[in-house]
Order: sequence, then structure tokens, then C-alpha cells
Amino acid sequence: MLLTLSTTHQPASDLGYLLHKNPSRVQTEDVSFGTATVFYPEASLKKCTAALLLEIDPVGLVRGREPSGDGGQLEQYVNDRPYAANSFLSVAIGRIFNTAMTGRSKERQELADSAIPLSASLPVLAARGGHDLVRRLFEPLGYEVTMTSAKLDEAFPEWGESPYVSLTIAGVKRLQDLLTHLYVLIPVLDNEKHYWVAGDEIEKLLRKGEGWLATHPEKDLIVSRYLKRQRSLAREALDRLMAADTPVEQLSDTENTDTEESTPKRSLHAQRLEVVAATLMTTGAKRVLDLGCGEGKLLRLLLAERQFEFVLGMDVSYRSLEKAKELLRLENMPERQRQRIELIQGSLTYRDRRLSGFDAAAIVEVIEHLDAARLATFERIVFEFARPAHVVLTTPNVEYNAVFEKLHAGEFRHDDHRFEWSRKQFEDWATSLAERSGYQVRFEPVGPVEEQYGAPTQMAIFSRKEVTQ
Repeated sequence: MLLTLSTTHQPASDLGYLLHKNPSRVQTEDVSFGTATVFYPEASLKKCTAALLLEIDPVGLVRGREPSGDGGQLEQYVNDRPYAANSFLSVAIGRIFNTAMTGRSKERQELADSAIPLSASLPVLAARGGHDLVRRLFEPLGYEVTMTSAKLDEAFPEWGESPYVSLTIAGVKRLQDLLTHLYVLIPVLDNEKHYWVAGDEIEKLLRKGEGWLATHPEKDLIVSRYLKRQRSLAREALDRLMAADTPVEQLSDTENTDTEESTPKRSLHAQRLEVVAATLMTTGAKRVLDLGCGEGKLLRLLLAERQFEFVLGMDVSYRSLEKAKELLRLENMPERQRQRIELIQGSLTYRDRRLSGFDAAAIVEVIEHLDAARLATFERIVFEFARPAHVVLTTPNVEYNAVFEKLHAGEFRHDDHRFEWSRKQFEDWATSLAERSGYQVRFEPVGPVEEQYGAPTQMAIFSRKEVTQ
């Protein structure tokens, strides 16, 4: 198996410092299942490419093992597993590029901490799930994906596509992030591992997935496949991911202890949802979208109001939608009430016809999770294609972060936030978006207002101009 890593960041030959492998010589290391060789086909100032060639020893893999099953000795040799099992390559990446995956570089630490143009190419890779699965795994992480495949047999096209693809992913990333994504997702694509998966694999997955796996739209599938569909291990891993995905503002909610009989404060999250629900009421909307509905708490508030005849909740996370079903008790809901709500899985970075024809949309604490490059796509999906009459949108006010004791200067409220805007930044963005899209917009604070910092949450209420005229 072959993996090549390339960069055009200049001087490109500094890639050798990041990988801790000298471009001027070939380096070979024995691994338990064969030999791993690192060499540089190209190492100039303008472009540098490092190659990891993994040569599997299929005889060594089965030497000393008793054959089993009807295939006997033939089963050990006549199959593709020893030659193309993705997990072999994943293990080799972790072994050969271990220091690079930690983000350490004695000579070029500043470069190791920087996002640079990188690409990774694998001429042959098992992708059991096809092109669609490959894109669903890598594109949410910000990669441009290029791949080709072939028929199993050109003479028999009815046999379908080969499960193997030639894949290249490219993006502006830290090298440690690229390697970590490959390490986790390569065996997920294959849906197989060459070794027994035990409880320690959870720790490995959570460690390598820190900072990105908890918010990946396909985290349920990734966890299940990485842990070889062992349900108990997958449940534990997902529960721990959910626990690690709690925003600082929720951790910061405390009880009011002014008097012995005082009652707990409502959390900022609860206040926010109540304000959004009340705002939607004032629009007169009957058909409402909750985009990024999470575990369904806003949906529950909306269903309690007879004004809303139909509510559609959408989220990228299958697990969150399952929790929403439990919270709303959909299975035990009376049929008449059940007809008022639908839950769907989807992303706000892809056009979706199911989002058309609604009076209003709620988008609560969502945009700050989007990369800047995807924000423009989000704007078109909601304001050009779905185009509800009203949009109620909230996002954190970064100025208010100074009030949270648990936050250090410059730290965001949530590890997955790509940005947090000041009141001026948010109002400038929303005003420009409204003007370009044919909407009017007004702003309201949500939560306790500090004279210097404003409110913790800022809310924009968009209304289509033809609706308000």
C-alpha cells in the first residue's frame, strides 16, 4: 500500500522537519506485518512529496497459525485482506509518523502549529460504501476530495464497481490534523480491521478524534465502524463524546444562593430557546423549521403551541435525532400530534428541497460551528433556496465571554466553535446578508445584559421584504 503526502508551502522541503524524516535518504523500518519505507520522490523548495510504502508479508501473517473453516490453507492466501486491509496502513501511519501526529517539531514548531496547503494521495484504498461515503467522511473536515474507481470487470459491467478507489484529499491543514484524520478514517472506509478490537481502542479513538470527532456529522458511523460494530464499545465511546461536547456556558450555570429558599436559575440555553419560541410566535408562522435541532428542546416548546401546525427538525447528527425522539416521546405520541412533527437528518451546507415552503426557520447557535468557507454556502441554502418568510438566528456574543470565569482570554465557549463574533461583527454580517437576500433584519439581546459587554447571546430576526410590505 502507498500513501504520499505533498505540500507547496515554501520552502516545501521543510516537510521533512515536520515528518521527522530526512528527504535526502530512504528510511526503512520493520513492522509486525511487513516493512514500511519512507522516501521522497520530490523535495524542492516549491513542492515536496513524502511517500510511505507499506509492503505486507502475507506469509508472515499466517505463519504458525492453524487454518480454520472450509477454505483451509487456501483461505490464508487467496484473498485480498493481507494485501489491501486499510488498517495495516493506519497502524503504519501511527508508528512511522508518531511524532508528527503529536504536532511536535524541534526545528520548525511554528510551522507544525500552522495550517499549510497539504494533500494526501492513496492510489488504492478500500472504500466499502462508495464515493458517497468517502465524501461524507472527508468533506465535513474541509477537504477537497478527488477519486476514481473502476468496474470489477469491464467485460461484465453488471457486476458493478470495484470496492477500491484511487483517492486524493487536499486542504489547508496542520500536518498533525491531516495524519490524525487519515489514521482514524482509513480503517473506517474499509469497515474491517486486521486485529482484535478491545476496550483500549476507545481510548485511542477518543484521543485521535479530540477536537473534531464529537461534531462530525458521521460520528455515529465512524465510531461504529472503527470499533468493528461492537455495540457496547460504540455506546460507551459515543456517550463520552457527548459528555465532552458540552458548551462552557452550560457548565457555567450556577444556582442563585442569595436566600436559602432560592430556586435554581434558568440556564442561558433555556432562556435562549424560550425567547426564540416567543419570537417565532410573533411572526404568525404556522409551518416552522428548526435547523440544527439537536436533542429537540426547542421542538418541544414549539409543539406546545397550537399556532404551529407543522414543525420540521433537522440535524446532522443521527444520535442527536434519536435523543430528540426520546425527549419528544414520538413513539407514544398521539397520532394527531405526531402528524405535526417530522425529524430528518441533513446538513446546512447542502441544498435540500425538504426545507422549502416554510413560514419561519429557527437557527439557534449553529453558524459559529461552520468554517468561514462554508458560511457563504449556508447563506444560500437558507436565504436563497429554502427562503422562509422569517428567520430567527442566534449566535454567541464574544464580548460577553469576559463574564464567564471558566473562560480564559481569547478562548471560545465551545471547542468546536470556528468563530465568535462581537455585536458589531454580527450586525454587519446580518445587515449585509439581509440586503443581498431581500430581507429586513432587526436585533435583540438574549440573556442578562451587562452595560459594558452586552448580552451573552445575540439574536437577529430576518423577515422577507415582500412579507413586511
